[in-house]
Amino acid sequence: MPQLVREQHVDVFVGYHAFALQESDDAFLDLEFPDEFDFGAFLSAHPGRLDITSAGHTHTASLTVEVWDGPAPVQDTAAWEEQAEADFDSVSGQVAVWSMGLGRLDDLITLADSGGAWRVRVSSAGRAEIKALAESEESIKGVERYLVQFWHVGPRAR
Repeated sequence: MPQLVREQHVDVFVGYHAFALQESDDAFLDLEFPDEFDFGAFLSAHPGRLDITSAGHTHTASLTVEVWDGPAPVQDTAAWEEQAEADFDSVSGQVAVWSMGLGRLDDLITLADSGGAWRVRVSSAGRAEIKALAESEESIKGVERYLVQFWHVGPRAR
């Protein structure tokens, strides 16, 4: 049975309905966030980058990242409004959080001590509520929540 290796909580500033998780060592990336961002997809993957479309325009979302030693347990789909999976390659084992409006944020997510190939599942809740608050001029924090689960699947693909 897979075991949880690490868990990290990060507040993510969402601007223009978007944020990304991107390989920390961006010298190895063909495309840097937000190039070729697909606003029509909840989750889209580029080499070394995961783009996530939020239901809200400008707010602070709550992000929990889990790293597992095998396939992460499937989440109860009734608890989440969106879920998707993708592959992710990391050179460094570190992932940076990027905001459409602010660029690279200070927080780093540690997957491992070195690079590798990962599978990732992204789940989101609070989307209907954050969409309803879209016209609010108040500071909105933690209404939209994300759970991102990574598990190692092998050496880097390229």
